[in-house]
Amino acid sequence: MIEIEVYARGLRAESRLLELRGQMDLFPKIRYKVDAHHELVYFELDDPESASLKELMEVFTNIGLEPRLVGQVPETLR
Repeated sequence: MIEIEVYARGLRAESRLLELRGQMDLFPKIRYKVDAHHELVYFELDDPESASLKELMEVFTNIGLEPRLVGQVPETLR
């Protein structure tokens, strides 16, 4: 399992949370949890081929947010 944590300033806004949910519907194999108070999203991928790091970052840019990866990039997503 691969775990990724992303910070996205502005994620607290309810409209952004709804947009994120809509974007994540495109990735049914990825589990995610939102910590809106800290503007963080935690992703869990069982299969590294279910999405690339670029695709995950585009989820945020598509809704007008600038994502920042927290921690190191997992080796399997490089």
